Amino acid sequence: MSKLSAITPTQLFAVIILFEFGTALVIPIGLGNGWNAWLSILLAMPGGIILYVLIVYFYKQYPSLILSGYIRKILGVYLGWPISLFYVVFFIYNGSRNLREAGDLLISASYDQTPITVVHATMIIAVIYMLYKGINVLLRLAEIFIIIMLLLGVFSNLAVILSGAIELRNLLPALGQGWASTIKKAYPNIFMFPFGELICFTTILPHLKQKKIATRTGIMAIVVSTILLSLTHAMEVSVIGSDFYSRSAFPLFTTITTVELVEFLQRLDALVILALIIGVFFKMSVYAYAASAMTADIFRISEKRKLAYPIGIIIFLLSVQSAWSFPEHKHEGIFVVNIILPILVVIIPLLLLFIHVIKKRLSHSHRV
Repeated sequence: MSKLSAITPTQLFAVIILFEFGTALVIPIGLGNGWNAWLSILLAMPGGIILYVLIVYFYKQYPSLILSGYIRKILGVYLGWPISLFYVVFFIYNGSRNLREAGDLLISASYDQTPITVVHATMIIAVIYMLYKGINVLLRLAEIFIIIMLLLGVFSNLAVILSGAIELRNLLPALGQGWASTIKKAYPNIFMFPFGELICFTTILPHLKQKKIATRTGIMAIVVSTILLSLTHAMEVSVIGSDFYSRSAFPLFTTITTVELVEFLQRLDALVILALIIGVFFKMSVYAYAASAMTADIFRISEKRKLAYPIGIIIFLLSVQSAWSFPEHKHEGIFVVNIILPILVVIIPLLLLFIHVIKKRLSHSHRV
């Protein structure tokens, strides 16, 4: 790792929060969990923290390697290579899903006369440019945009509160269907999205300057992003109700459009669009970087930035062709959350941990 690509804990903290926000701020979380979505988000947080601690454990065991590197180290080249390629395909695909969700909201909200290809192309060009410039530039930018995102959140929530649109009774009863239903929505749904997607950071942690505080920095970012996501979705349900929340494609957008403050502060939907663009830009950029870093590693390409264009183009093409409609896109998301993500986020990492520990003990016993 060169000094040029080294990142600071503050930058890591900022980009984790922006990554967790992504599209999770604006779409229904927990696959239509309704009024207790905010509580399920809080219950899913411990799972996200455990996953991050596992990621940091591998990072400390193999500080100079990214995910594809220590997969091959633990499982061997013949088994590790195709598994690493599977992660690359998933990172590219999930990046395209984020682009599709952002494009659909932008078109439904403000750009209904603009072809979806134009909207997607505009966003992916920015991602390609950032990917070409390198991870350090992206994370420096995250330090600036986290402040902008937080200011947008404070202003929007304050406007909703002052407008008197909040009905706290819409949040009750918080456990109307019992703990079992709330936990069932937290695991696997919310644990996988957005917390399970932190697996991308296996490619970013090797760039961290102060390695000793990697765990603390990440956990703090997860806690902060969880609280803010929970408050945001609680506000959405309290304003538009649980039924509308579950049926709406973009409940945050619907919530903000109801705000009318002292007859002059209206059309706050522009704030939602700006927050979506920022969140999706950073989430797509992290996915694209993870895909390019692992591709460069498994195919032994010396310069990752050369992959910015092909990976960006593939993400763009998949975002347009992966689904014919947004309902079909959501249906695919159920399959990803329930089948693909558990394999990549839970099963494979636990298998790696088990084999790594066995190898480590066998190596120690041989030395003794």
